[in-house]
Amino acid sequence: MTDILDRTKIYIDGQWVDSDGTGRIEVVNPATEEVVAVVAEGVASDVDRAVAAAKQAFPAWSALSGTSRAAYLEKVSSLANERADELTAVVSQDLGMPAHLARVIQVGMPLKNIAAYASLAGNYDFDDREIGNALVVREPIGVVGAITPWNYPLRQVVLKVFAALAAGCTVVLKPTEVAPLVTYALVDIVDEAGLPPGVLNVVSGYGPVVGEAIAAHPDVDMVSFTGSTRAGKRVSVVAAETVKKVALELGGKSANIILDDADLTAAVTEGVGKCFLNSGQTCTALTRMLVPADRLPEATAIAEQVARAYTVGLPDDPSSKLGPLVSGTQQARVKSYIDKGVEEGAELVLDGRETEFSTGYFVGPTVFTNVAPEMTIAREEIFGPVLSIIGYRDEDDAVRIANASDYGLSGGVWSADPARAEAVARRMRTGQVYVNGGAFNTDAPFGGYKQSGIGREAGVFGLEEFLEIKTILR
Repeated sequence: MTDILDRTKIYIDGQWVDSDGTGRIEVVNPATEEVVAVVAEGVASDVDRAVAAAKQAFPAWSALSGTSRAAYLEKVSSLANERADELTAVVSQDLGMPAHLARVIQVGMPLKNIAAYASLAGNYDFDDREIGNALVVREPIGVVGAITPWNYPLRQVVLKVFAALAAGCTVVLKPTEVAPLVTYALVDIVDEAGLPPGVLNVVSGYGPVVGEAIAAHPDVDMVSFTGSTRAGKRVSVVAAETVKKVALELGGKSANIILDDADLTAAVTEGVGKCFLNSGQTCTALTRMLVPADRLPEATAIAEQVARAYTVGLPDDPSSKLGPLVSGTQQARVKSYIDKGVEEGAELVLDGRETEFSTGYFVGPTVFTNVAPEMTIAREEIFGPVLSIIGYRDEDDAVRIANASDYGLSGGVWSADPARAEAVARRMRTGQVYVNGGAFNTDAPFGGYKQSGIGREAGVFGLEEFLEIKTILR
């Protein structure tokens, strides 16, 4: 049995303090099913205290020059980079992603984002436009409520919190209660860096209590939420009562269109990787692979062979490519979707419901083929290592199938002709498209169309989400 870490304090006005609530939330290691920590089950009055601290800190923080704010963020960036190994160990245990992958993805990417926002804080021109006698200026929106998910627990905190801080806002953060420990490690770093009291406040707890209190609070000027579409709709409803800005990054069911002239082996191989990243617990996962109908058997054979190489293993095993899912609830959810795919008549080529592990929330690589676009596994977000391969008649049919979704977060296109691929990418109703396996860009705007959300994160577009526009007539 492991020692249980006590992280039951919440962070308000620059200090770790007791919650007003007495409840506790257990944090479970998804590989061992052991309780590794307990955190506070926050209550609405904790949010009231945190918002009051953020409101009090806002005038002084927003009045600082961008260069001065940048200096604080640069200190955080420096300390976080020094502790990258520690952060990796924490998030790998918390989430279950193999450590060698977590170092690059779960820690490496957000460290780049912190550095980028430190740079933007110092270089962004907040008074950048004149229109006749009007000076157009951008000002921080105020107190920001940030509500973050478990699948990329550090990066999603960074994209919200550090963009808001760079813009001159103060923040009340509710981190995920499922994998919260890396957030605490980051807040320890922020505290050591000497961020002024009240600029960042953290209240742990459940969404229906702490999240709703943040969204409803009259002194919160904006809510930025990442999570399920269902929960995002609720945040919007609650926030509407006080007419505040809402930014949402929600679900996805992204299509990967492999055109008839593409290198099928390269396209399928890379597509499987983009479906299985983080054990499929990725909102941008390319879970629908669209291939020419006459090449469906060939594509399926390639996908099965590639998927079998995605080794299921413990997070500390360097050979592991798929760690456990984050929780027993998530494991049961993913297995139920595999059951549903079989029930509805999809052909199960590779079944991940059973693995060699009797302990831990593991699901192995799973591949379906001959999937009809109307099937549940082709329409709903599964959030596990489950690939659906769908045949199409021609290019127009592929685009139609790709766009026939409630979501529009990501997508992919493969073609031997880059211009053709880009033309198809432009027809896809989605916020991000990988062309021929293009690399992810941590500074590019990230967000979705339709029920995948509202607004953008990362880079300058992410910064501007937290700014108001003021016109000064002279």
